[in-house]
Amino acid sequence: MKVSAQIKKAWREALKVQKRAYAPYSNYKVGSCLLAGTKFFVGCNVENASYGATICSERSAILQAVTSGVKKFSGLVVVTKNDGVPCGQCLQVISEFCGPDFPIYTGSPRGIHQRLLLKELLSFGFRRKDLQKK
Repeated sequence: MKVSAQIKKAWREALKVQKRAYAPYSNYKVGSCLLAGTKFFVGCNVENASYGATICSERSAILQAVTSGVKKFSGLVVVTKNDGVPCGQCLQVISEFCGPDFPIYTGSPRGIHQRLLLKELLSFGFRRKDLQKK
């Protein structure tokens, strides 16, 4: 798959942070790199014995960006051992900040293998408008 130099750099950052993941229960390490213009925000999954307290790499990267004052994103690269896509909970959080055409690149240590749009992975996310009274 042909990708831009910026996406290749984001993949390298996601691959680097994937190695820092804490995954003693699943042994499924994930690294993510969230793009915000020229800025990169990375995250890795951090598991917990209670499972529910586990945080995924995608949400970890988003939380880092928001903590830094950034809430507009241009893309996300996710690295797993087998080109895994973000879970439903992560997709819901991504949809809070990004529109349906937000690009998500998935890859492995061998490279980036697919580009998907948020709307392909989350057809009917719960949005702010859903909280409006009718």
